[in-house]
Amino acid sequence: VKVKIPFGNKYLDAIFSVPEKKTAYGVILTHGAGGDMNFPHLVSLAAYLASHGVLCLRFTCKGLNVAYRTKAFKAVVEYLKLSDDYKLSGVFLAARSMGSRAAASVICQLSQGEDDDGFIQGLVCLSYPLHRPKLQSKLRDEDLLLIRCPVLFVSGSADEMCEKQLLEGVVSKMKAPKKIHWIDKGNHGMAVKGRTADDVMEEVNAQVFSWLRENVQLQHK
Repeated sequence: VKVKIPFGNKYLDAIFSVPEKKTAYGVILTHGAGGDMNFPHLVSLAAYLASHGVLCLRFTCKGLNVAYRTKAFKAVVEYLKLSDDYKLSGVFLAARSMGSRAAASVICQLSQGEDDDGFIQGLVCLSYPLHRPKLQSKLRDEDLLLIRCPVLFVSGSADEMCEKQLLEGVVSKMKAPKKIHWIDKGNHGMAVKGRTADDVMEEVNAQVFSWLRENVQLQHK
């Protein structure tokens, strides 16, 4: 289902992947610095989640400025929260690369305000860009260290923007419940020599779904 989401004086293009049965939880999904919501990994994940009973709303925001992307992501969260068509009790934010920095920033901003109602249940970072290539001294970890909701990282072990030991170091300092799933020998685009893109996507999708399921169950205990 295609929708236009109001954002300032513009609209963001978005698509709902709707499961057959009504669901209490959804995932908002967005892309990295390049591409849009039709990036193959996102399309694959959205279809997988919907077929396993999770509503997924993916959207395009072309801005290359993290603050702008954060505002756009917030607008999408508000839109879904107020949606009459899909009355959800909570959402997980999921995004690739730069999009996951924006998602982390949204969670920090919303959880520090008075209006934190627990609507955002967790964060999925696909290829989180912890540092620029070859610039390991400057880590983009400030938002991650403030987050309290559960976080899943899915990263390639050979990601040139997320050195394995550095991410493990940041994660060990995080106060949130967290998990890392490494795609063995995957790069920032999660390409792995000797494996098809579909094969890698299946691994990513299954990891994301099982983590979502665990975290939804935890909240219902």
